[in-house]
Amino acid sequence: MDISHLLAGFAAVLTVENLLLVVAGCMLGTLIGVLPGVGPVAGTAILIPLTMELDPTGAIIMLAAIFYGSQYGGTITSVLINTPGEASSAITVLDGYEMTKKGRAGIALGIAAIGSFVGGTIATIGLVIAAAPLASLGLRIGPPEFFALMILGMSLLVGLAGKSMTKALISAAVGLLLAMVGIDPVEGAPRFTFGIAHFFDGVEFVAVLVGLFGLGEILATLLEKRQASAQVTVGRLLPGRQDLRDSAGAIGRGSLIGFLLGLVPGVTGSASSLLAYGAERKLGRNKEMLGKGAIQGVASPESANNAHANAALIPLFTLGIPGSPTIAVLMGAFLMNGLTPGPTLFQTDAHVAWAVIASLFIGNIVCLVLNLPLIRIWTMILKIPQPLLTAIIIVFLVVGSYSINNSTVDVVVMFVFGILGLAFRRLDVPLAPLVLTLILGPFMENSLRQSLDISRGDMTVFLTRPISLVLLLVAVAIIVVPVVQAVRRRGEQPGGLASRLREDAEV
Repeated sequence: MDISHLLAGFAAVLTVENLLLVVAGCMLGTLIGVLPGVGPVAGTAILIPLTMELDPTGAIIMLAAIFYGSQYGGTITSVLINTPGEASSAITVLDGYEMTKKGRAGIALGIAAIGSFVGGTIATIGLVIAAAPLASLGLRIGPPEFFALMILGMSLLVGLAGKSMTKALISAAVGLLLAMVGIDPVEGAPRFTFGIAHFFDGVEFVAVLVGLFGLGEILATLLEKRQASAQVTVGRLLPGRQDLRDSAGAIGRGSLIGFLLGLVPGVTGSASSLLAYGAERKLGRNKEMLGKGAIQGVASPESANNAHANAALIPLFTLGIPGSPTIAVLMGAFLMNGLTPGPTLFQTDAHVAWAVIASLFIGNIVCLVLNLPLIRIWTMILKIPQPLLTAIIIVFLVVGSYSINNSTVDVVVMFVFGILGLAFRRLDVPLAPLVLTLILGPFMENSLRQSLDISRGDMTVFLTRPISLVLLLVAVAIIVVPVVQAVRRRGEQPGGLASRLREDAEV
């Protein structure tokens, strides 16, 4: 851990301009979490154009604040109107809304803010400790190892993204196909552009994400006729001493679970929240009250949620691997600002990396200080009629997509992928593999071609280098083992292959 670099990062953040960007990012992020049908992925992507006139440090600081601010915003709707603003807040509904019905909505939101602060701070400390060692280790990784690492990250996300491995692989394949659109990096010839000059630089990933997660969710909401309305009294916000004692252990356990799972690419924040809640059912105090308005049922998953969010930045900063769609959006913002996440980030742009890390500490404090008094304002937003709110959100989606390159082509792309996002939701096809392969596709292609150049076209280069071989074997195991288990379970069922073979043998 390099204290001098961290202190330099704090010096960069503690300027008036960057502090204002942190505050603005936290408020916008919370608003994104509160608004139904937007979510952190689309919201962060929509707001990228706002940062284009900023210097790279300020742009990433603001987007990072939007990212972790949105983690808390989804909690507000979970607690107040029994509607999770994002997947990672879904489990909070069980006890959060029960506390609201008992007149303890303010206490629930207050303990969620405190737990989010503790979890986010613990994960950021872990980022500080792990950043330099992991980055120096990453510098020893060559193109074959980097390619194998990308394959491992994708296999983790595909293996953990949904109920069906086939659907997850289809989603990943679509992302890879989109990543191939543009100019071939070796031959310099256009490919899959269909003669449209706008696609020579590839498909704009921001427009794709806004369509998939923003417009797709809006369309799904309209078709399902979901209506959100907040008609509750918030009441007292600050938890009492007994509330803090009851939730202290839950916050600690949730923070630890969220941090550890955040290190693994492909594990979502919702998985951390669910595991943290499950841990409370087995280890927590008053576990018999869970689901009936227990404060631990809010404290644990919310701590895990924010710890996971900040811990997920560690693979991005040190290895250049985005572990979730929102982190992939942040990676895209890095690239748009001329920064390359990964081990070289701490060599070429250390001042930016450490400033962003320092901003995470400041941002967690800002979110805690701002969110408690602003809760009543967020509840007023929820009272806006759904049709008007939907129209406003769609306007932001269109304006955000157009402002990326001042092109109507990106607006068309956004609408096309909005329809695709709706179709994927209806078919239960996970979106996360598509996003990850879209972002990582060019890096995989470059590392693959560099590896083949080194080996003069010999594909065994990935098998003769120990690190890449181990990474590839782990990736294959992640994909193959669930498939084998599923086939075995199907064969054991009555009428299955194994069952029929046993019956024939008995005969």
